[in-house]
Amino acid sequence: MKKLAFLLLLSTFSFAQTKAEKGINTVLNQWHAAAAKANFFSYFDLMTSDAVFIGTDATEVWNKTEFMAYAKPHFDKGKAWSFTSLNRTIYFSKNKKTAWFDELLDTQMELCRGSGTLVKTKNGWKIAHYVLSMTVPNEVAREVIKTKKPLESKNSFREK
Repeated sequence: MKKLAFLLLLSTFSFAQTKAEKGINTVLNQWHAAAAKANFFSYFDLMTSDAVFIGTDATEVWNKTEFMAYAKPHFDKGKAWSFTSLNRTIYFSKNKKTAWFDELLDTQMELCRGSGTLVKTKNGWKIAHYVLSMTVPNEVAREVIKTKKPLESKNSFREK
């Protein structure tokens, strides 16, 4: 009985979130919720002033001001986008002032992956960098490459 109680206690600690992890999960969940509710100011207040957002298209690398300009018409329609985190992993710098994460997302584009960096500010955790990627199952990768190759070769980003 003592062994069972010890194992239950140990498992509780191994699944417990730290205060920093809770804070980051709260920020990211609020950020996704703000987009789904088209709350423009809440969404962008959760990002640093020098934040970068990288979208799924190779041309989508925006600083915060550029991303706000891109996103505003979507938010003005009453619903920007709806991402729900299915799982998330968080990593910390040694001083606990920087965190990196990756998350698998349920989106209108099917499964996507989000990854990014948050920094601890005097106002709490803020998103400094976010990358949204569409996932491609290995079984269909060749078909996807065939489809996107002519589109991406029009605007080649490769150095010649």
